[in-house]
Amino acid sequence: MPKARRGINELNYVGRISGLKGLMVIVDIEAKLPEENELLAVENCPDVFLEVNYFLNGKALCVNINNAIELRCGLRVSATGEKVTIPVGPNTLGRVFNAMGQPLDDGPPITANRRPITEASGIKKYHRGHSFELLETGLKVIDFMTPFVKGRKIGIVGGAGVGKTVLTMELIHNVTRDKKSLSIYCGVGERIREGNELYETLKETDVLKNTVMFFGQMDATPAIRSMVGPAAATAAEYFRDDESRDILFFVDNIYRHVQALTEISTNFGLIPSEGGYSPKVYSELRRLQDRLSSTEKGSITSVQAVYIPADDLSDPAVQSISQQLDSVLVLSRSIAEQGIRPAVDLLQSTSSLLTPAIVGKRHYDLVSKVQAIMQKYDSLKNIIAIIGENELSPTDRQDYQNAKKLISFFSQNFSVSEHLTGKPGEYFTREQTLSGVEAILGINSSKSSTDKQSSSLTEDQNKPAGASSPA
Repeated sequence: MPKARRGINELNYVGRISGLKGLMVIVDIEAKLPEENELLAVENCPDVFLEVNYFLNGKALCVNINNAIELRCGLRVSATGEKVTIPVGPNTLGRVFNAMGQPLDDGPPITANRRPITEASGIKKYHRGHSFELLETGLKVIDFMTPFVKGRKIGIVGGAGVGKTVLTMELIHNVTRDKKSLSIYCGVGERIREGNELYETLKETDVLKNTVMFFGQMDATPAIRSMVGPAAATAAEYFRDDESRDILFFVDNIYRHVQALTEISTNFGLIPSEGGYSPKVYSELRRLQDRLSSTEKGSITSVQAVYIPADDLSDPAVQSISQQLDSVLVLSRSIAEQGIRPAVDLLQSTSSLLTPAIVGKRHYDLVSKVQAIMQKYDSLKNIIAIIGENELSPTDRQDYQNAKKLISFFSQNFSVSEHLTGKPGEYFTREQTLSGVEAILGINSSKSSTDKQSSSLTEDQNKPAGASSPA
């Protein structure tokens, strides 16, 4: 943040601190009324950042962004006329910032071309367009069950330790293979080790130069963690609207954004809403998701990891997030415990983009067949536990075996975990995936010309040396 606001300006004098409670700072307004989200300066505390949250009975309730401990009642406070800003533009590529635009790498601070992280005034003309461009991820289960479509949102939903972060890293690795995609990564409330590993991976693969990274990890205050999402969205909006670029936007973990807002709400003593969350969390979440939309100038395609507290898919916050996504890929703990990666629940995963108009009739029909078989498999498991598989009818036995083959088929070795498993990463084209599913189901089908056109890359272009082919 700029240092020009040091000291107390009598013309901008606001009042004095009258109360402190956790991150909340209460300022009695005695003179100038500050704006909402404005930063306030405190006398003799040059490194303290107070952001106005809301007003109540002649008082400004502020957030102590960095949780500074030198504050005390009676200190004088003045308005700065500034808000939290971050640098935007080409000079941010390859850099790592926190939510306040301060560098977290070894690079110099960027003071030019900064923008406030709060949403700009005015109405943007969002649109979804009439064409659908499939983006191949190389991951069989995603390309098949939850197709990746330019300008849309996909969520990776799961509890702790089921592989959300690793799957997100593999998506970043695969989707940015051409080293031309402009990517923005937003790390919210996750482990510092994971952020460092991702940074080193992008650096080694020469992808970092086309990526801007924002972090507010688990060691940061709730204020920082709640602002890192809007900060990354501000950077994405600049490249979309000012440079007419198409953006790949990765969030790990969007649930931690909700959690940070709830922690701040608790500090302010607000009455919680359903599930114990902040009363403003759903509107704030919607506002952030709306910013990650496409306009006539460019698109933002986002991948969002979503943590499930206590593996409860019915959690109100998880439901609210899922409703704003086009595709939801659910990771299952029971499947992860079987050693299958990615541990995707083929029945729980859904996508509104699975239509013949987008993926083609061949792909759509195959998904319908797979879902029917997996539904049957789920119902047969309890029967087999009692009477055994040999007592099933030939048709049921065949469907049960096909379901197990499909579960195994959709498992895949990751490139980002090669150093841990010793197994080379695999990349599968969409055509390889469809052909593999047809082989398991015993379907002999020549793909239509429409499906040929929808497969953007050929097997020879996409399959790296050492990658195995589907059965």
